[in-house]
Amino acid sequence: MSKNFVRVDVVVVNWNAGSMLRECIDSVFGEAREVIGQVVVVDNASTDNSMSNLSQADANLTSVLLSVNSGFARGCNTGAKSCSSPYILFLNPDAALHPDCLQQSIAFLESPAGQQVGICGVKLIDDDGAVQHTCARFPSVRGVLGRALGLSRRLPSLFPPHFMLEFDHLHTRQVDQVMGAYFLVRRDLFEALGGFDERYFVYFEEVDFALRARQQGWSSVFLAEASAYHKGGGTSSQVKAHRLFYSVRSRLLFAFKHFGFMRAWTVFLISVVLEPGTRLARALLGRSKQDFDNTLRGYGMLWRDLPKILATPRHGKNITVDSSPHA
Repeated sequence: MSKNFVRVDVVVVNWNAGSMLRECIDSVFGEAREVIGQVVVVDNASTDNSMSNLSQADANLTSVLLSVNSGFARGCNTGAKSCSSPYILFLNPDAALHPDCLQQSIAFLESPAGQQVGICGVKLIDDDGAVQHTCARFPSVRGVLGRALGLSRRLPSLFPPHFMLEFDHLHTRQVDQVMGAYFLVRRDLFEALGGFDERYFVYFEEVDFALRARQQGWSSVFLAEASAYHKGGGTSSQVKAHRLFYSVRSRLLFAFKHFGFMRAWTVFLISVVLEPGTRLARALLGRSKQDFDNTLRGYGMLWRDLPKILATPRHGKNITVDSSPHA
Protein backbone atom coordinates (compact mmCIF):
# COMPACT_ATOMS: atom_id res chain seq x y z
CA MET A 1 0.00 0.00 0.00
CA SER A 2 1.04 3.59 -0.47
CA LYS A 3 1.80 5.86 2.42
CA ASN A 4 -1.68 7.37 1.99
CA PHE A 5 -3.38 4.76 4.11
CA VAL A 6 -7.08 4.11 3.59
CA ARG A 7 -8.74 3.65 6.95
CA VAL A 8 -11.13 0.96 8.12
CA ASP A 9 -13.46 0.98 11.10
CA VAL A 10 -13.99 -2.29 12.96
CA VAL A 11 -17.30 -3.36 14.52
CA VAL A 12 -17.39 -6.29 16.95
CA VAL A 13 -20.72 -7.49 18.37
CA ASN A 14 -20.12 -9.24 21.67
CA TRP A 15 -22.29 -11.67 23.58
CA ASN A 16 -20.55 -13.52 26.42
CA ALA A 17 -17.35 -14.05 24.43
CA GLY A 18 -15.18 -14.15 27.56
CA SER A 19 -11.45 -13.75 27.05
CA MET A 20 -11.85 -14.17 23.28
CA LEU A 21 -13.14 -10.61 23.03
CA ARG A 22 -9.97 -9.11 24.49
CA GLU A 23 -7.80 -11.26 22.21
CA CYS A 24 -9.87 -10.15 19.23
CA ILE A 25 -9.52 -6.44 20.04
CA ASP A 26 -5.80 -6.79 20.80
CA SER A 27 -5.28 -8.32 17.36
CA VAL A 28 -7.06 -5.38 15.74
CA PHE A 29 -4.88 -2.84 17.50
CA GLY A 30 -1.88 -4.94 16.52
CA GLU A 31 -2.43 -3.80 12.94
CA ALA A 32 -0.75 -0.64 11.64
CA ARG A 33 -2.37 2.28 13.45
CA GLU A 34 -2.56 4.22 10.20
CA VAL A 35 -5.11 1.70 8.93
CA ILE A 36 -7.39 1.56 11.99
CA GLY A 37 -10.04 4.21 12.32
CA GLN A 38 -12.66 3.58 15.00
CA VAL A 39 -13.10 0.26 16.81
CA VAL A 40 -16.66 -0.16 18.08
CA VAL A 41 -17.63 -2.97 20.43
CA VAL A 42 -21.38 -3.43 20.78
CA ASP A 43 -22.29 -5.59 23.76
CA ASN A 44 -25.57 -7.48 23.55
CA ALA A 45 -26.30 -7.54 27.29
CA SER A 46 -23.50 -9.98 28.18
CA THR A 47 -23.46 -11.45 31.68
CA ASP A 48 -19.89 -12.76 31.76
CA ASN A 49 -18.05 -9.47 32.40
CA SER A 50 -16.22 -9.85 29.07
CA MET A 51 -16.45 -6.10 28.48
CA SER A 52 -14.57 -5.37 31.70
CA ASN A 53 -11.40 -6.82 30.15
CA LEU A 54 -11.22 -4.07 27.53
CA SER A 55 -8.98 -1.08 27.98
CA GLN A 56 -11.12 2.03 27.77
CA ALA A 57 -8.02 4.22 27.62
CA ASP A 58 -7.63 3.85 23.86
CA ALA A 59 -9.19 6.84 22.12
CA ASN A 60 -10.01 4.68 19.09
CA LEU A 61 -12.18 2.29 21.11
CA THR A 62 -15.88 2.92 21.62
CA SER A 63 -18.10 0.65 23.69
CA VAL A 64 -21.85 0.51 23.23
CA LEU A 65 -23.68 -1.33 26.01
CA LEU A 66 -27.16 -2.55 25.11
CA SER A 67 -29.65 -3.39 27.85
CA VAL A 68 -31.05 -6.40 25.98
CA ASN A 69 -29.72 -8.89 23.45
CA SER A 70 -30.90 -7.19 20.27
CA GLY A 71 -29.41 -9.72 17.85
CA PHE A 72 -26.36 -9.73 15.63
CA ALA A 73 -27.76 -7.78 12.68
CA ARG A 74 -29.07 -4.96 14.84
CA GLY A 75 -25.86 -4.94 16.86
CA CYS A 76 -23.82 -4.52 13.67
CA ASN A 77 -26.05 -1.72 12.46
CA THR A 78 -25.76 0.00 15.83
CA GLY A 79 -21.98 -0.15 15.68
CA ALA A 80 -21.86 1.03 12.08
CA LYS A 81 -23.58 4.29 13.04
CA SER A 82 -20.30 5.36 14.67
CA CYS A 83 -18.24 4.57 11.56
CA SER A 84 -16.93 7.15 9.13
CA SER A 85 -14.00 5.42 7.38
CA PRO A 86 -14.30 4.22 3.75
CA TYR A 87 -14.44 0.58 4.92
CA ILE A 88 -16.13 -1.27 7.76
CA LEU A 89 -14.94 -4.65 9.02
CA PHE A 90 -17.52 -6.70 10.89
CA LEU A 91 -15.45 -9.10 12.98
CA ASN A 92 -16.64 -11.88 15.27
CA PRO A 93 -15.34 -11.79 18.85
CA ASP A 94 -14.06 -15.37 18.45
CA ALA A 95 -11.76 -14.22 15.63
CA ALA A 96 -8.32 -12.61 15.71
CA LEU A 97 -6.47 -10.89 12.89
CA HIS A 98 -3.16 -12.22 11.64
CA PRO A 99 -0.46 -9.60 10.91
CA ASP A 100 -1.22 -7.31 7.96
CA CYS A 101 -4.61 -8.94 7.36
CA LEU A 102 -6.46 -5.66 7.12
CA GLN A 103 -3.73 -3.95 5.10
CA GLN A 104 -3.75 -6.76 2.54
CA SER A 105 -7.55 -6.74 2.35
CA ILE A 106 -7.78 -3.00 1.79
CA ALA A 107 -4.91 -3.05 -0.70
CA PHE A 108 -6.86 -5.57 -2.77
CA LEU A 109 -10.08 -3.55 -2.64
CA GLU A 110 -8.19 -0.42 -3.65
CA SER A 111 -6.46 -2.18 -6.55
CA PRO A 112 -7.86 -2.21 -10.12
CA ALA A 113 -8.98 -5.84 -9.60
CA GLY A 114 -11.08 -4.85 -6.60
CA GLN A 115 -13.02 -1.90 -7.94
CA GLN A 116 -16.31 -3.80 -8.29
CA VAL A 117 -15.79 -5.87 -5.15
CA GLY A 118 -18.12 -4.73 -2.40
CA ILE A 119 -17.43 -7.44 0.19
CA CYS A 120 -14.17 -9.17 1.06
CA GLY A 121 -13.49 -12.22 3.20
CA VAL A 122 -10.18 -13.84 4.07
CA LYS A 123 -8.73 -17.25 4.86
CA LEU A 124 -9.87 -18.30 8.34
CA ILE A 125 -7.71 -20.72 10.33
CA ASP A 126 -9.02 -22.86 13.20
CA ASP A 127 -7.38 -24.17 16.38
CA ASP A 128 -5.80 -27.07 14.49
CA GLY A 129 -4.28 -24.82 11.85
CA ALA A 130 -6.74 -25.99 9.21
CA VAL A 131 -8.35 -23.65 6.69
CA GLN A 132 -12.07 -23.41 7.35
CA HIS A 133 -14.61 -23.72 4.54
CA THR A 134 -16.21 -20.32 4.92
CA CYS A 135 -17.39 -19.50 1.38
CA ALA A 136 -20.96 -20.38 0.55
CA ARG A 137 -23.55 -20.48 -2.20
CA PHE A 138 -26.74 -18.51 -2.16
CA PRO A 139 -29.52 -20.69 -0.73
CA SER A 140 -31.73 -22.73 -3.03
CA VAL A 141 -34.66 -25.12 -2.60
CA ARG A 142 -32.51 -28.00 -3.83
CA GLY A 143 -29.81 -27.14 -1.32
CA VAL A 144 -32.30 -26.99 1.56
CA LEU A 145 -33.79 -30.35 0.53
CA GLY A 146 -30.34 -31.93 0.22
CA ARG A 147 -29.40 -30.82 3.69
CA ALA A 148 -32.68 -32.04 5.19
CA LEU A 149 -32.26 -35.51 3.67
CA GLY A 150 -28.52 -35.74 4.18
CA LEU A 151 -27.92 -35.86 0.42
CA SER A 152 -25.61 -32.84 0.21
CA ARG A 153 -22.59 -34.98 1.13
CA ARG A 154 -23.61 -38.11 -0.76
CA LEU A 155 -24.75 -36.44 -3.99
CA PRO A 156 -23.20 -32.95 -3.95
CA SER A 157 -23.47 -32.55 -7.72
CA LEU A 158 -27.25 -32.91 -7.51
CA PHE A 159 -27.73 -31.34 -4.07
CA PRO A 160 -24.98 -28.75 -3.65
CA PRO A 161 -24.19 -28.04 0.02
CA HIS A 162 -24.48 -24.51 1.31
CA PHE A 163 -20.76 -24.22 2.06
CA MET A 164 -18.38 -24.73 -0.85
CA LEU A 165 -16.72 -27.87 0.48
CA GLU A 166 -15.16 -28.64 -2.91
CA PHE A 167 -13.25 -25.33 -2.86
CA ASP A 168 -9.89 -25.68 -1.08
CA HIS A 169 -9.91 -22.00 -0.02
CA LEU A 170 -6.26 -21.67 -1.04
CA HIS A 171 -6.66 -19.19 -3.88
CA THR A 172 -8.50 -15.93 -4.39
CA ARG A 173 -11.80 -16.06 -6.24
CA GLN A 174 -15.24 -14.52 -6.51
CA VAL A 175 -17.93 -16.32 -4.49
CA ASP A 176 -21.60 -15.83 -3.68
CA GLN A 177 -21.00 -15.17 0.01
CA VAL A 178 -18.19 -15.02 2.57
CA MET A 179 -18.77 -15.87 6.21
CA GLY A 180 -19.70 -13.00 8.51
CA ALA A 181 -16.88 -13.80 10.94
CA TYR A 182 -14.69 -11.51 8.79
CA PHE A 183 -16.92 -9.35 6.62
CA LEU A 184 -15.16 -6.34 5.12
CA VAL A 185 -17.49 -4.03 3.22
CA ARG A 186 -17.34 -0.62 1.59
CA ARG A 187 -19.13 1.83 3.87
CA ASP A 188 -20.86 3.56 0.94
CA LEU A 189 -22.32 0.21 -0.11
CA PHE A 190 -23.35 -0.64 3.44
CA GLU A 191 -25.20 2.65 3.76
CA ALA A 192 -26.75 2.38 0.29
CA LEU A 193 -28.23 -1.02 1.17
CA GLY A 194 -29.45 0.19 4.54
CA GLY A 195 -27.11 -2.08 6.48
CA PHE A 196 -28.04 -5.57 7.59
CA ASP A 197 -31.70 -6.54 7.58
CA GLU A 198 -32.75 -6.71 11.23
CA ARG A 199 -35.47 -9.21 10.46
CA TYR A 200 -32.66 -11.74 10.95
CA PHE A 201 -31.89 -11.91 14.66
CA VAL A 202 -28.77 -13.95 13.85
CA TYR A 203 -27.69 -16.01 10.79
CA PHE A 204 -28.45 -15.21 7.14
CA GLU A 205 -27.97 -11.47 7.62
CA GLU A 206 -24.70 -11.63 5.67
CA VAL A 207 -26.25 -13.93 3.04
CA ASP A 208 -29.08 -11.46 2.52
CA PHE A 209 -26.63 -8.54 2.35
CA ALA A 210 -24.36 -10.29 -0.16
CA LEU A 211 -27.33 -11.13 -2.40
CA ARG A 212 -28.61 -7.57 -2.33
CA ALA A 213 -25.10 -6.30 -3.11
CA ARG A 214 -24.87 -8.71 -6.07
CA GLN A 215 -28.21 -7.40 -7.35
CA GLN A 216 -26.68 -3.91 -7.33
CA GLY A 217 -23.66 -5.02 -9.35
CA TRP A 218 -21.19 -5.64 -6.49
CA SER A 219 -19.34 -8.91 -5.99
CA SER A 220 -18.00 -10.79 -2.97
CA VAL A 221 -14.40 -12.04 -3.08
CA PHE A 222 -12.53 -14.54 -0.94
CA LEU A 223 -8.97 -13.25 -0.53
CA ALA A 224 -6.59 -16.14 0.16
CA GLU A 225 -3.52 -13.94 0.60
CA ALA A 226 -4.82 -12.57 3.93
CA SER A 227 -5.73 -14.67 6.94
CA ALA A 228 -7.18 -14.56 10.45
CA TYR A 229 -7.86 -16.97 13.28
CA HIS A 230 -11.44 -18.11 13.86
CA LYS A 231 -12.50 -20.46 16.60
CA GLY A 232 -15.73 -21.45 14.89
CA GLY A 233 -19.03 -22.02 16.68
CA GLY A 234 -18.03 -19.20 18.98
CA THR A 235 -20.47 -18.12 21.63
CA SER A 236 -23.41 -19.72 19.78
CA SER A 237 -22.08 -23.15 20.81
CA GLN A 238 -23.27 -22.28 24.32
CA VAL A 239 -26.91 -22.56 23.23
CA LYS A 240 -27.25 -25.28 20.60
CA ALA A 241 -31.05 -25.51 20.68
CA HIS A 242 -31.33 -21.75 20.25
CA ARG A 243 -28.76 -21.89 17.44
CA LEU A 244 -30.92 -24.42 15.58
CA PHE A 245 -34.03 -22.31 16.14
CA TYR A 246 -32.47 -19.10 14.87
CA SER A 247 -30.83 -20.82 11.89
CA VAL A 248 -34.08 -22.31 10.60
CA ARG A 249 -36.04 -19.16 11.48
CA SER A 250 -33.67 -17.01 9.44
CA ARG A 251 -33.78 -19.48 6.57
CA LEU A 252 -37.55 -19.13 6.42
CA LEU A 253 -37.37 -15.34 6.54
CA PHE A 254 -34.81 -15.38 3.72
CA ALA A 255 -36.97 -17.69 1.58
CA PHE A 256 -40.11 -15.60 2.00
CA LYS A 257 -38.15 -12.43 1.23
CA HIS A 258 -36.19 -13.59 -1.83
CA PHE A 259 -37.98 -16.64 -3.30
CA GLY A 260 -41.25 -16.76 -5.19
CA PHE A 261 -44.45 -18.04 -3.61
CA MET A 262 -44.06 -21.74 -4.51
CA ARG A 263 -40.35 -21.98 -3.71
CA ALA A 264 -40.77 -20.17 -0.40
CA TRP A 265 -43.54 -22.47 0.76
CA THR A 266 -41.57 -25.50 -0.41
CA VAL A 267 -38.70 -24.38 1.84
CA PHE A 268 -41.26 -23.87 4.62
CA LEU A 269 -42.57 -27.45 4.33
CA ILE A 270 -39.06 -28.92 4.16
CA SER A 271 -37.90 -26.91 7.17
CA VAL A 272 -40.96 -27.28 9.38
CA VAL A 273 -42.24 -30.77 8.50
CA LEU A 274 -39.51 -32.88 6.85
CA GLU A 275 -36.27 -31.75 8.46
CA PRO A 276 -37.31 -32.15 12.12
CA GLY A 277 -38.01 -35.82 11.51
CA THR A 278 -34.72 -36.50 9.75
CA ARG A 279 -32.76 -34.68 12.46
CA LEU A 280 -34.47 -36.64 15.23
CA ALA A 281 -33.88 -39.89 13.35
CA ARG A 282 -30.15 -39.14 13.04
CA ALA A 283 -29.96 -38.34 16.75
CA LEU A 284 -31.62 -41.68 17.58
CA LEU A 285 -29.34 -43.61 15.24
CA GLY A 286 -26.35 -41.88 16.78
CA ARG A 287 -27.69 -42.61 20.26
CA SER A 288 -27.23 -39.00 21.25
CA LYS A 289 -29.79 -37.98 23.83
CA GLN A 290 -28.32 -34.48 23.89
CA ASP A 291 -28.78 -33.99 20.13
CA PHE A 292 -32.29 -35.43 20.37
CA ASP A 293 -33.25 -33.07 23.21
CA ASN A 294 -31.66 -30.03 21.51
CA THR A 295 -33.51 -30.83 18.27
CA LEU A 296 -36.83 -31.10 20.09
CA ARG A 297 -36.21 -27.85 21.96
CA GLY A 298 -35.05 -26.00 18.86
CA TYR A 299 -38.00 -27.02 16.71
CA GLY A 300 -40.37 -26.50 19.63
CA MET A 301 -39.27 -22.86 19.73
CA LEU A 302 -39.63 -22.66 15.95
CA TRP A 303 -43.15 -24.08 15.87
CA ARG A 304 -44.25 -21.68 18.61
CA ASP A 305 -42.73 -18.79 16.70
CA LEU A 306 -44.33 -19.62 13.34
CA PRO A 307 -47.19 -17.09 13.66
CA LYS A 308 -44.65 -14.30 14.18
CA ILE A 309 -42.45 -15.55 11.33
CA LEU A 310 -45.38 -15.70 8.92
CA ALA A 311 -46.54 -12.25 10.01
CA THR A 312 -43.14 -10.66 9.35
CA PRO A 313 -43.33 -8.24 6.38
CA ARG A 314 -41.80 -9.76 3.26
CA HIS A 315 -40.79 -6.60 1.46
CA GLY A 316 -39.48 -3.14 2.11
CA LYS A 317 -35.99 -2.02 3.01
CA ASN A 318 -34.30 -3.41 6.08
CA ILE A 319 -36.83 -3.02 8.81
CA THR A 320 -36.67 -3.56 12.52
CA VAL A 321 -39.07 -6.13 13.91
CA ASP A 322 -39.68 -7.24 17.47
CA SER A 323 -36.93 -9.62 18.52
CA SER A 324 -37.80 -13.17 19.46
CA PRO A 325 -38.42 -13.74 23.18
CA HIS A 326 -36.06 -16.72 23.03
CA ALA A 327 -32.93 -14.56 22.82
